[in-house]
Amino acid sequence: MSTPPSPPPGPGPSWPPPSPQYGWGPPPGHGRPPQPPLNGLAPASLLVGLLCLPPLGVVLAVVALAQIARKRERGRALAVTGLAVSVAMTGVLALTAGRVVAAVGDRLDRAGAHTRVEGVLVDIGDLGAGDCFNVPGADLSEDRPLMYAVDCASPHHGEVTRAERLGPAHGPGTAEAARALEDVCWKAQDEYAMDTWALPAYADMYYFAPSRDSWRQGDRQLLCVIGTTERERRGSLRRDAGTLRPEQAAFLRAANAVDFVLGRPPDGDVDDALDEHRAWAREVYAALGEEARTLERERTRPGLEKAVQAQLQALETARAGWQRAARAHTAEEFEERWERAAGTLPWQTERDLRGVYGLSTTVPPWVEPSPTVPGEPRDPGEPVDPTAPGGGRSGEPGRGPSTEAV
Repeated sequence: MSTPPSPPPGPGPSWPPPSPQYGWGPPPGHGRPPQPPLNGLAPASLLVGLLCLPPLGVVLAVVALAQIARKRERGRALAVTGLAVSVAMTGVLALTAGRVVAAVGDRLDRAGAHTRVEGVLVDIGDLGAGDCFNVPGADLSEDRPLMYAVDCASPHHGEVTRAERLGPAHGPGTAEAARALEDVCWKAQDEYAMDTWALPAYADMYYFAPSRDSWRQGDRQLLCVIGTTERERRGSLRRDAGTLRPEQAAFLRAANAVDFVLGRPPDGDVDDALDEHRAWAREVYAALGEEARTLERERTRPGLEKAVQAQLQALETARAGWQRAARAHTAEEFEERWERAAGTLPWQTERDLRGVYGLSTTVPPWVEPSPTVPGEPRDPGEPVDPTAPGGGRSGEPGRGPSTEAV
Protein backbone atom coordinates (compact mmCIF):
# COMPACT_ATOMS: atom_id res chain seq x y z
CA MET A 1 0.00 0.00 0.00
CA SER A 2 1.51 3.32 -1.05
CA THR A 3 1.44 6.50 1.00
CA PRO A 4 0.71 9.99 -0.35
CA PRO A 5 3.76 12.08 -1.05
CA SER A 6 4.71 14.81 1.31
CA PRO A 7 3.94 18.37 0.25
CA PRO A 8 6.79 20.21 -1.33
CA PRO A 9 8.79 22.53 0.86
CA GLY A 10 8.55 26.23 0.55
CA PRO A 11 5.89 28.92 1.17
CA GLY A 12 2.25 28.20 0.71
CA PRO A 13 -0.67 26.89 2.70
CA SER A 14 0.01 24.20 5.21
CA TRP A 15 -1.51 20.81 4.75
CA PRO A 16 -4.14 20.29 6.02
CA PRO A 17 -5.23 23.99 6.33
CA PRO A 18 -5.43 25.30 9.89
CA SER A 19 -8.77 25.83 11.61
CA PRO A 20 -10.06 29.44 11.57
CA GLN A 21 -9.32 31.36 14.74
CA TYR A 22 -11.89 33.75 16.24
CA GLY A 23 -10.93 36.66 18.30
CA TRP A 24 -12.57 37.72 21.55
CA GLY A 25 -15.72 39.85 21.20
CA PRO A 26 -19.47 40.04 21.98
CA PRO A 27 -21.80 37.32 20.59
CA PRO A 28 -23.88 38.01 17.46
CA GLY A 29 -26.77 40.46 18.03
CA HIS A 30 -25.26 41.71 21.25
CA GLY A 31 -25.10 45.23 19.86
CA ARG A 32 -28.98 45.70 19.27
CA PRO A 33 -30.94 47.64 21.91
CA PRO A 34 -33.61 45.65 23.81
CA GLN A 35 -37.23 45.89 22.37
CA PRO A 36 -39.63 47.83 24.62
CA PRO A 37 -42.63 45.94 26.00
CA LEU A 38 -46.14 46.17 24.48
CA ASN A 39 -48.59 48.29 26.44
CA GLY A 40 -51.44 46.01 27.51
CA LEU A 41 -54.14 48.66 27.38
CA ALA A 42 -53.64 49.30 23.63
CA PRO A 43 -55.11 46.00 22.33
CA ALA A 44 -57.62 46.01 25.19
CA SER A 45 -59.03 49.37 24.03
CA LEU A 46 -59.59 47.99 20.52
CA LEU A 47 -61.32 44.83 21.73
CA VAL A 48 -63.48 46.58 24.35
CA GLY A 49 -64.51 49.34 21.92
CA LEU A 50 -65.39 46.92 19.16
CA LEU A 51 -67.07 44.14 21.09
CA CYS A 52 -68.69 45.30 24.30
CA LEU A 53 -68.42 48.80 25.81
CA PRO A 54 -67.24 51.57 23.42
CA PRO A 55 -67.07 54.38 26.05
CA LEU A 56 -64.71 52.25 28.17
CA GLY A 57 -62.66 51.59 25.02
CA VAL A 58 -62.16 55.37 24.61
CA VAL A 59 -60.86 55.64 28.20
CA LEU A 60 -58.51 52.69 27.77
CA ALA A 61 -57.13 54.08 24.51
CA VAL A 62 -56.39 57.52 26.02
CA VAL A 63 -54.68 55.97 29.06
CA ALA A 64 -52.69 53.66 26.78
CA LEU A 65 -51.44 56.56 24.65
CA ALA A 66 -50.36 58.45 27.79
CA GLN A 67 -48.48 55.43 29.17
CA ILE A 68 -46.84 54.69 25.82
CA ALA A 69 -45.52 58.26 25.61
CA ARG A 70 -44.24 58.23 29.22
CA LYS A 71 -42.76 54.73 29.35
CA ARG A 72 -41.74 54.55 25.67
CA GLU A 73 -43.72 51.32 25.20
CA ARG A 74 -44.98 49.74 22.00
CA GLY A 75 -48.65 49.72 20.85
CA ARG A 76 -49.29 53.29 19.73
CA ALA A 77 -50.90 52.14 16.44
CA LEU A 78 -53.19 49.74 18.31
CA ALA A 79 -54.16 52.44 20.79
CA VAL A 80 -54.95 54.95 18.02
CA THR A 81 -57.03 52.34 16.18
CA GLY A 82 -58.82 51.41 19.41
CA LEU A 83 -59.58 55.07 20.06
CA ALA A 84 -61.03 55.60 16.55
CA VAL A 85 -63.15 52.42 16.71
CA SER A 86 -64.38 53.19 20.23
CA VAL A 87 -65.40 56.74 19.29
CA ALA A 88 -67.28 55.50 16.21
CA MET A 89 -69.04 52.73 18.10
CA THR A 90 -69.94 55.16 20.89
CA GLY A 91 -71.61 57.41 18.32
CA VAL A 92 -73.59 54.51 16.88
CA LEU A 93 -74.59 53.38 20.37
CA ALA A 94 -75.73 56.89 21.32
CA LEU A 95 -77.78 57.27 18.12
CA THR A 96 -79.47 53.90 18.59
CA ALA A 97 -80.17 54.53 22.25
CA GLY A 98 -81.63 57.94 21.42
CA ARG A 99 -84.04 56.44 18.93
CA VAL A 100 -85.11 53.71 21.34
CA VAL A 101 -85.62 56.17 24.19
CA ALA A 102 -87.60 58.51 21.93
CA ALA A 103 -89.82 55.68 20.66
CA VAL A 104 -90.45 54.30 24.15
CA GLY A 105 -91.04 57.78 25.51
CA ASP A 106 -93.50 58.54 22.72
CA ARG A 107 -95.49 55.38 23.38
CA LEU A 108 -95.44 56.05 27.14
CA ASP A 109 -96.58 59.61 26.55
CA ARG A 110 -99.43 58.41 24.35
CA ALA A 111 -100.38 55.77 26.87
CA GLY A 112 -100.24 58.28 29.71
CA ALA A 113 -102.20 60.90 27.79
CA HIS A 114 -105.08 58.51 27.15
CA THR A 115 -105.43 56.58 30.35
CA ARG A 116 -109.18 56.38 29.93
CA VAL A 117 -109.16 54.28 26.75
CA GLU A 118 -111.50 51.34 27.24
CA GLY A 119 -110.20 47.83 26.62
CA VAL A 120 -107.12 45.69 27.10
CA LEU A 121 -103.87 46.79 25.47
CA VAL A 122 -102.87 44.23 22.83
CA ASP A 123 -100.26 43.87 20.13
CA ILE A 124 -101.43 44.37 16.55
CA GLY A 125 -100.50 40.75 15.81
CA ASP A 126 -102.93 39.50 18.46
CA LEU A 127 -106.00 40.86 16.64
CA GLY A 128 -107.95 38.77 14.13
CA ALA A 129 -111.00 39.08 11.89
CA GLY A 130 -114.08 39.93 13.95
CA ASP A 131 -112.17 41.61 16.81
CA CYS A 132 -113.04 45.16 17.84
CA PHE A 133 -110.71 47.68 19.47
CA ASN A 134 -110.23 51.27 20.58
CA VAL A 135 -107.31 53.62 19.95
CA PRO A 136 -106.17 56.68 21.91
CA GLY A 137 -107.82 59.84 20.72
CA ALA A 138 -109.98 57.89 18.25
CA ASP A 139 -107.19 58.45 15.70
CA LEU A 140 -106.79 55.51 13.33
CA SER A 141 -104.57 57.49 10.96
CA GLU A 142 -101.70 57.52 13.46
CA ASP A 143 -98.73 55.27 12.71
CA ARG A 144 -99.19 52.01 14.59
CA PRO A 145 -101.55 53.37 17.28
CA LEU A 146 -101.92 51.61 20.59
CA MET A 147 -104.84 49.19 20.30
CA TYR A 148 -107.15 48.18 23.15
CA ALA A 149 -109.30 45.11 22.47
CA VAL A 150 -112.95 45.37 23.51
CA ASP A 151 -116.13 43.42 22.99
CA CYS A 152 -117.89 44.53 19.80
CA ALA A 153 -121.05 45.15 21.81
CA SER A 154 -119.20 47.99 23.56
CA PRO A 155 -118.37 51.31 21.90
CA HIS A 156 -115.37 50.83 19.65
CA HIS A 157 -113.32 52.65 17.02
CA GLY A 158 -112.42 49.80 14.69
CA GLU A 159 -113.39 46.30 13.62
CA VAL A 160 -110.91 43.91 11.99
CA THR A 161 -111.98 42.40 8.69
CA ARG A 162 -108.76 40.54 7.93
CA ALA A 163 -105.41 39.81 9.57
CA GLU A 164 -102.65 37.96 7.78
CA ARG A 165 -98.91 37.54 7.57
CA LEU A 166 -97.53 38.87 4.30
CA GLY A 167 -95.24 36.95 2.00
CA PRO A 168 -92.02 38.18 0.33
CA ALA A 169 -93.94 39.46 -2.71
CA HIS A 170 -95.78 42.07 -0.61
CA GLY A 171 -92.72 44.00 0.51
CA PRO A 172 -93.35 47.76 0.91
CA GLY A 173 -91.70 50.56 -0.98
CA THR A 174 -93.61 50.93 -4.26
CA ALA A 175 -96.93 52.40 -5.31
CA GLU A 176 -97.85 49.03 -6.82
CA ALA A 177 -97.28 47.27 -3.49
CA ALA A 178 -99.41 49.82 -1.63
CA ARG A 179 -102.23 49.50 -4.17
CA ALA A 180 -102.10 45.71 -3.96
CA LEU A 181 -102.47 45.77 -0.16
CA GLU A 182 -105.32 48.27 -0.43
CA ASP A 183 -107.05 45.96 -2.90
CA VAL A 184 -106.64 43.05 -0.48
CA CYS A 185 -108.34 45.00 2.28
CA TRP A 186 -111.19 46.28 0.08
CA LYS A 187 -111.95 42.71 -0.99
CA ALA A 188 -111.70 41.55 2.63
CA GLN A 189 -114.24 44.20 3.65
CA ASP A 190 -116.58 43.15 0.83
CA GLU A 191 -116.49 39.57 2.10
CA TYR A 192 -116.83 40.60 5.74
CA ALA A 193 -119.65 43.12 5.27
CA MET A 194 -121.15 41.91 2.00
CA ASP A 195 -124.17 44.22 2.02
CA THR A 196 -122.09 47.34 1.41
CA TRP A 197 -125.21 49.52 1.25
CA ALA A 198 -125.88 48.62 4.89
CA LEU A 199 -122.56 50.08 6.10
CA PRO A 200 -122.96 53.43 7.88
CA ALA A 201 -121.79 56.46 5.94
CA TYR A 202 -119.16 57.19 8.61
CA ALA A 203 -117.49 53.78 8.19
CA ASP A 204 -114.07 54.05 6.49
CA MET A 205 -111.58 51.44 5.38
CA TYR A 206 -108.14 51.50 7.01
CA TYR A 207 -105.22 49.16 6.75
CA PHE A 208 -102.05 48.81 8.75
CA ALA A 209 -99.05 47.45 6.85
CA PRO A 210 -95.30 47.20 7.49
CA SER A 211 -93.08 50.16 6.67
CA ARG A 212 -89.71 49.72 4.98
CA ASP A 213 -87.88 49.87 8.32
CA SER A 214 -90.22 47.50 10.14
CA TRP A 215 -90.15 45.09 7.17
CA ARG A 216 -86.35 44.85 7.48
CA GLN A 217 -86.83 44.07 11.16
CA GLY A 218 -89.17 41.16 10.38
CA ASP A 219 -92.60 42.83 10.52
CA ARG A 220 -95.00 41.04 8.15
CA GLN A 221 -98.41 41.78 9.72
CA LEU A 222 -101.27 43.22 7.66
CA LEU A 223 -104.44 44.36 9.43
CA CYS A 224 -107.57 45.42 7.51
CA VAL A 225 -110.05 47.49 9.51
CA ILE A 226 -113.46 49.14 9.25
CA GLY A 227 -113.01 52.38 11.16
CA THR A 228 -115.99 54.01 12.86
CA THR A 229 -114.33 56.82 14.79
CA GLU A 230 -116.61 59.68 13.78
CA ARG A 231 -119.52 58.39 15.85
CA GLU A 232 -119.98 56.05 18.77
CA ARG A 233 -120.39 52.57 17.31
CA ARG A 234 -121.80 49.54 19.12
CA GLY A 235 -122.29 46.11 17.61
CA SER A 236 -120.51 44.28 14.84
CA LEU A 237 -120.77 45.26 11.17
CA ARG A 238 -120.12 41.69 10.13
CA ARG A 239 -122.53 40.33 7.54
CA ASP A 240 -120.66 37.68 5.64
CA ALA A 241 -121.88 34.70 3.65
CA GLY A 242 -122.51 32.74 6.84
CA THR A 243 -125.15 35.23 7.97
CA LEU A 244 -126.98 35.53 4.61
CA ARG A 245 -129.16 33.32 2.50
CA PRO A 246 -127.29 31.63 -0.38
CA GLU A 247 -129.06 33.70 -3.05
CA GLN A 248 -128.29 36.93 -1.17
CA ALA A 249 -124.61 36.05 -0.83
CA ALA A 250 -124.35 35.06 -4.51
CA PHE A 251 -125.86 38.33 -5.72
CA LEU A 252 -123.80 40.50 -3.36
CA ARG A 253 -120.56 38.76 -4.31
CA ALA A 254 -121.22 39.45 -7.99
CA ALA A 255 -122.39 43.03 -7.41
CA ASN A 256 -119.45 43.82 -5.15
CA ALA A 257 -117.05 42.53 -7.76
CA VAL A 258 -118.54 44.98 -10.27
CA ASP A 259 -118.29 47.84 -7.80
CA PHE A 260 -114.70 46.93 -6.97
CA VAL A 261 -113.55 46.91 -10.59
CA LEU A 262 -115.47 50.09 -11.41
CA GLY A 263 -113.85 51.82 -8.45
CA ARG A 264 -110.27 50.87 -9.34
CA PRO A 265 -109.41 52.48 -12.69
CA PRO A 266 -105.74 52.61 -13.68
CA ASP A 267 -103.54 55.35 -12.26
CA GLY A 268 -102.66 58.16 -14.59
CA ASP A 269 -104.38 59.89 -17.46
CA VAL A 270 -105.94 58.05 -20.36
CA ASP A 271 -103.53 59.85 -22.70
CA ASP A 272 -100.58 58.22 -20.95
CA ALA A 273 -102.11 54.82 -20.26
CA LEU A 274 -104.64 54.04 -22.97
CA ASP A 275 -103.80 50.32 -23.08
CA GLU A 276 -104.23 50.00 -19.31
CA HIS A 277 -107.60 51.75 -19.46
CA ARG A 278 -108.80 49.51 -22.28
CA ALA A 279 -107.76 46.47 -20.25
CA TRP A 280 -109.67 47.88 -17.28
CA ALA A 281 -112.77 48.31 -19.47
CA ARG A 282 -112.51 44.63 -20.39
CA GLU A 283 -112.39 43.76 -16.68
CA VAL A 284 -115.54 45.79 -16.07
CA TYR A 285 -117.21 44.04 -19.02
CA ALA A 286 -116.29 40.63 -17.56
CA ALA A 287 -117.52 41.53 -14.06
CA LEU A 288 -120.84 42.74 -15.45
CA GLY A 289 -121.16 39.48 -17.34
CA GLU A 290 -120.62 37.47 -14.15
CA GLU A 291 -123.36 39.43 -12.38
CA ALA A 292 -125.69 38.81 -15.34
CA ARG A 293 -125.01 35.05 -15.19
CA THR A 294 -125.74 35.06 -11.45
CA LEU A 295 -129.07 36.80 -11.99
CA GLU A 296 -130.00 34.52 -14.89
CA ARG A 297 -130.14 31.69 -12.39
CA GLU A 298 -132.56 33.72 -10.24
CA ARG A 299 -134.93 35.13 -12.86
CA THR A 300 -137.59 32.50 -12.20
CA ARG A 301 -137.47 32.69 -8.41
CA PRO A 302 -140.88 33.86 -7.11
CA GLY A 303 -140.86 37.53 -6.21
CA LEU A 304 -137.64 38.31 -8.07
CA GLU A 305 -138.82 38.10 -11.68
CA LYS A 306 -139.55 41.77 -12.41
CA ALA A 307 -136.57 43.27 -10.54
CA VAL A 308 -134.13 40.70 -11.93
CA GLN A 309 -135.33 41.29 -15.50
CA ALA A 310 -134.87 45.05 -15.13
CA GLN A 311 -131.36 44.62 -13.78
CA LEU A 312 -130.47 42.18 -16.56
CA GLN A 313 -131.49 44.72 -19.18
CA ALA A 314 -129.39 47.40 -17.46
CA LEU A 315 -126.43 45.04 -17.30
CA GLU A 316 -126.70 44.21 -20.98
CA THR A 317 -126.69 47.90 -21.90
CA ALA A 318 -123.73 48.54 -19.61
CA ARG A 319 -121.77 45.63 -21.04
CA ALA A 320 -122.22 46.97 -24.56
CA GLY A 321 -120.97 50.39 -23.44
CA TRP A 322 -117.87 49.03 -21.72
CA GLN A 323 -117.13 46.76 -24.65
CA ARG A 324 -117.12 49.79 -26.94
CA ALA A 325 -114.79 51.59 -24.53
CA ALA A 326 -112.42 48.63 -24.59
CA ARG A 327 -112.24 48.91 -28.39
CA ALA A 328 -111.45 52.65 -28.45
CA HIS A 329 -108.51 53.63 -30.65
CA THR A 330 -107.67 56.99 -29.09
CA ALA A 331 -107.75 58.53 -25.62
CA GLU A 332 -110.46 60.98 -26.65
CA GLU A 333 -112.59 58.15 -28.00
CA PHE A 334 -112.10 56.13 -24.81
CA GLU A 335 -113.07 59.02 -22.53
CA GLU A 336 -116.22 59.66 -24.55
CA ARG A 337 -117.26 56.00 -24.42
CA TRP A 338 -116.25 55.74 -20.77
CA GLU A 339 -118.55 58.64 -19.90
CA ARG A 340 -121.46 56.99 -21.69
CA ALA A 341 -120.83 53.57 -20.15
CA ALA A 342 -120.52 54.97 -16.62
CA GLY A 343 -124.14 56.13 -16.63
CA THR A 344 -125.74 52.91 -17.83
CA LEU A 345 -126.36 51.30 -14.42
CA PRO A 346 -129.16 53.30 -12.74
CA TRP A 347 -129.17 53.14 -8.97
CA GLN A 348 -132.98 52.86 -8.93
CA THR A 349 -132.87 49.46 -10.62
CA GLU A 350 -130.32 48.10 -8.19
CA ARG A 351 -132.19 49.56 -5.22
CA ASP A 352 -135.37 47.75 -6.30
CA LEU A 353 -133.46 44.52 -6.78
CA ARG A 354 -131.84 44.78 -3.35
CA GLY A 355 -135.27 45.35 -1.86
CA VAL A 356 -136.72 42.12 -3.22
CA TYR A 357 -133.59 40.28 -2.05
CA GLY A 358 -134.22 41.58 1.47
CA LEU A 359 -131.07 43.72 1.52
CA SER A 360 -130.48 47.35 2.40
CA THR A 361 -132.12 49.89 0.08
CA THR A 362 -130.41 52.96 1.55
CA VAL A 363 -128.49 54.46 -1.37
CA PRO A 364 -124.98 55.27 -0.07
CA PRO A 365 -123.31 58.57 -1.03
CA TRP A 366 -120.64 56.85 -3.10
CA VAL A 367 -123.22 55.33 -5.45
CA GLU A 368 -125.00 58.34 -6.93
CA PRO A 369 -124.49 61.61 -5.06
CA SER A 370 -125.93 64.70 -6.69
CA PRO A 371 -123.36 66.98 -8.35
CA THR A 372 -125.05 69.97 -6.69
CA VAL A 373 -126.49 68.67 -3.43
CA PRO A 374 -124.18 66.16 -1.70
CA GLY A 375 -125.91 62.99 -0.60
CA GLU A 376 -128.95 63.34 -2.86
CA PRO A 377 -129.50 60.83 -5.69
CA ARG A 378 -128.91 62.23 -9.14
CA ASP A 379 -131.57 62.45 -11.80
CA PRO A 380 -131.04 59.53 -14.20
CA GLY A 381 -131.29 61.93 -17.13
CA GLU A 382 -128.35 64.07 -16.03
CA PRO A 383 -125.00 63.55 -17.75
CA VAL A 384 -122.36 61.53 -15.96
CA ASP A 385 -118.77 62.57 -15.29
CA PRO A 386 -116.97 59.26 -14.75
CA THR A 387 -113.93 60.93 -13.21
CA ALA A 388 -115.95 62.84 -10.59
CA PRO A 389 -117.13 61.38 -7.26
CA GLY A 390 -120.24 59.36 -7.92
CA GLY A 391 -119.59 58.75 -11.62
CA GLY A 392 -121.35 55.50 -12.46
CA ARG A 393 -122.67 52.93 -10.00
CA SER A 394 -119.51 53.06 -7.99
CA GLY A 395 -118.23 56.62 -8.45
CA GLU A 396 -115.35 57.14 -6.06
CA PRO A 397 -112.39 54.78 -6.28
CA GLY A 398 -112.89 52.08 -3.74
CA ARG A 399 -116.44 53.21 -2.95
CA GLY A 400 -115.32 55.49 -0.16
CA PRO A 401 -112.38 56.76 1.87
CA SER A 402 -109.42 54.50 2.47
CA THR A 403 -106.42 55.19 4.63
CA GLU A 404 -103.04 53.51 4.81
CA ALA A 405 -101.62 53.57 8.32
CA VAL A 406 -98.03 52.33 8.28
